[in-house]
Amino acid sequence: MPAQRSPTFQEMPDMTRKLRVAVINDYQDIVRKLDAFQKLAGQDVTIFNDQVDDLDILSKRLADFDVIVPIRERTKFDDALVSRLPNLKLISQNGHVPHIDLASCTAHGVLVCSALMARPSYPTVELTWGLIIGAMRQIPFENAALRAGKWQTTIGYGLHGRTLGIYGYGKLGTMVAKVGLAFGMNLLIWGREGSLQRARADNLPVAGSKRDFFERADVVSLHLRLNDDTRNIVRAADLAAMKPTALFVNTSRAELIERGALAEALKKGRPGLAAVDVFEKEPLTDANDALVSLPNALCTPHLGYVERDNHEFAYGNAFDQVVAFANGSPIHVRNPELLEPKK
Repeated sequence: MPAQRSPTFQEMPDMTRKLRVAVINDYQDIVRKLDAFQKLAGQDVTIFNDQVDDLDILSKRLADFDVIVPIRERTKFDDALVSRLPNLKLISQNGHVPHIDLASCTAHGVLVCSALMARPSYPTVELTWGLIIGAMRQIPFENAALRAGKWQTTIGYGLHGRTLGIYGYGKLGTMVAKVGLAFGMNLLIWGREGSLQRARADNLPVAGSKRDFFERADVVSLHLRLNDDTRNIVRAADLAAMKPTALFVNTSRAELIERGALAEALKKGRPGLAAVDVFEKEPLTDANDALVSLPNALCTPHLGYVERDNHEFAYGNAFDQVVAFANGSPIHVRNPELLEPKK
């Protein structure tokens, strides 16, 4: 019997119809306003702006779509979901896919296309410094006070001459460090061996120990990937070692910190301030959240990568993959076995 290969979309009986495309988790309703959105002209596109975690609701919502375009890791595509999407042929996005079960997708004939092309995360670095300056100089609080008719209600801290502790001296940590030097700050690096080696190669000071790092830094900024080795890497004891005048900043992942430890530490006054852009459950809409509700916590809704140029880049790659799939020539395929000849 001659070898057969998995059919592309064009080889299917209904090849003349438009692709039914679902773009999910577009919180800001920004996708339709992007230049990149024009790449999907001619397709049948539906955009969802909310986050749905309930499996029954999500599978019913997405059951009729041929293509799903997620962003980042907001929705998990495991077998429980993929097995309930009988019409799904393609998941297309940009970046790594730890939230997508490739084996399940392959078993159910779903192609996964995701470009690993990346642009430096300048927006995250910029937001990190926005949070540092905003928190140290009490900018959001003074803005609120001024709107309430009050004048100079707090006293902040400058950056020049203070110690910037960078936990994780990789791509982002390196960029954050350069800005710190421009402000005249003293640098102090901590992290795993790779970070320490890079810091020494750049002639930057490395802390003698983890405790030494947290005790000496006036500002601690996390720049670590979340994995099994880094989960809960910052403990309550680490935070308790910080100065009462120090600032703790996290624009990486909330799970890097022991659950609940940061809110409790802020209540005890060590560190005295925190600025965070990431949370264990997102989207977070509870104004009474233990961390968000604290007066010494400056919190933003995961804005680090949420910037127009970043979205044009990421969605542009995802939409290019949809177009290539529609033309019968998939690109950036993560489960290529679906395209291999079958015996």
